[in-house]
Amino acid sequence: MSDPERHHSSQPSRDPSLLGDIQNPKLIWAKGTLFLALGMLAAGILISRIPGLSEIALLCICIWAFCRAYYFAFYVIEHYVDPTYHFAGLGSFAKYAWTRWRSGDRD
Repeated sequence: MSDPERHHSSQPSRDPSLLGDIQNPKLIWAKGTLFLALGMLAAGILISRIPGLSEIALLCICIWAFCRAYYFAFYVIEHYVDPTYHFAGLGSFAKYAWTRWRSGDRD
């Protein structure tokens, strides 16, 4: 299995390269906090420009639905549909889904 998307180790990589996985828990928490702050800032700006409550509700539904789709792609498929496949990103998931759809393997 030379395909890096299919190879998954339970041990974190010890590669010291700049583009490797973040392994410091403080940096991981900082990254998550920055994503949350960025999302809240963007939502605040959008809400300040949206005229009504129905548009705000639609924005909330949109965000919720995309979060659930992301969870589906990276947790549900791996844990309930195909435990042998580990996804490396949304592109990897799209390739995986397309290949399964083309082969007729839709179970």
